[in-house]
Amino acid sequence: MKIITDEKCLAYHSERHPERPARVAKSIEKLKEQKDIKPDWLSPIPASDSQVLRAHTQELVNQVRQPTGSFDNDTPAHPDLFAHAMRSVGGVLQALQQARAGHSSFSLLRPPGHHATRDHAMGFCYFNSIAIGALEALHQGLKSVSILDFDVHHGNGTEAILVNHPGTYFYSIHQHPCYPGTGTSNVGSNCFNYPTPPRTPRLEYRQTIGRAINDLASKRPELILVSAGFDGYARDPLAQETLEAEDFQWIGTELRKLGIPFLSVLEGGYSSQLPELILAYLRGVSGK
Repeated sequence: MKIITDEKCLAYHSERHPERPARVAKSIEKLKEQKDIKPDWLSPIPASDSQVLRAHTQELVNQVRQPTGSFDNDTPAHPDLFAHAMRSVGGVLQALQQARAGHSSFSLLRPPGHHATRDHAMGFCYFNSIAIGALEALHQGLKSVSILDFDVHHGNGTEAILVNHPGTYFYSIHQHPCYPGTGTSNVGSNCFNYPTPPRTPRLEYRQTIGRAINDLASKRPELILVSAGFDGYARDPLAQETLEAEDFQWIGTELRKLGIPFLSVLEGGYSSQLPELILAYLRGVSGK
């Protein structure tokens, strides 16, 4: 198991903001003290403007490099923002490199990315790392990649960037109604949405995730990129869903059983139990 992180990502915060450094700091601590899996710790690799520009406009890159103010009420302009956003992109690129070499990989960095659209930073997200990773995989010669997004919030940015893009398929299971309010139906020829009402019974929610995984597998992609959000947890403060730690382990197990190379990237998850939820998922990924 390859875990990509860098403690530099802990260096920014906004008071009372739910996307806080402890999300990653406590998760690193938990993964270092546990004995079930034996992670190899890796750093992100450098990301280039040209890689980011496959998914985003030059205008957004310029805004993130030199912000003039907050992007919205949830998405502040932190000091050294560009370096933090590029580090998250570099984590996905490292995870891609590891997945293509046959290793399980998880990018444990912040900020998250799946709400960032081609030309807008929003929802705690600045650059859409998972979309950049998918487009980089195609650039490297893969013919078909799929994105599974099990964050409780719809991956609107990933959908907007990849809709109708040849060689990509996007599958999002998410609560609706909930931020950002999108994802009520399928979009284009390649974006498939599984909106789920608040407080959906746990087994029903799990069945929906299973259906999405089966639908994804039917396309037989060469690589799966996972937007791993843990805010579908029953006690997450930003949503109203019902999953427990063992459900995230089950997701990891189901993905491993497909026999298709995959990588995972931390998106949301804002409860104090996030480290336990990540560990449960990685147990499933590792077959523990």
